[in-house]
Amino acid sequence: MASTGGSTREPWTGETKSKFNGKDRSEFLDPCQEAATKSIRCLHRNQGDRTMCSDYFQAYRDCKKIWIEKRRIESKRGGNA
Repeated sequence: MASTGGSTREPWTGETKSKFNGKDRSEFLDPCQEAATKSIRCLHRNQGDRTMCSDYFQAYRDCKKIWIEKRRIESKRGGNA
């Protein structure tokens, strides 16, 4: 399996939260874009062989899970998620 090439960054930082809350509703912001880009690059490098990129896909899923959970917690606290 391929290595993910580094540690997964925290997706929901103060900077990310500020950008997310300040964007227009029609604007797209994905704090896990770095992990998504690495997944796509892996697919290109391996001629679309998804089995070679499973670590990258898992890193993206993990990032999204952390992001969604932190937003959910902040929303329950009454913060702007």
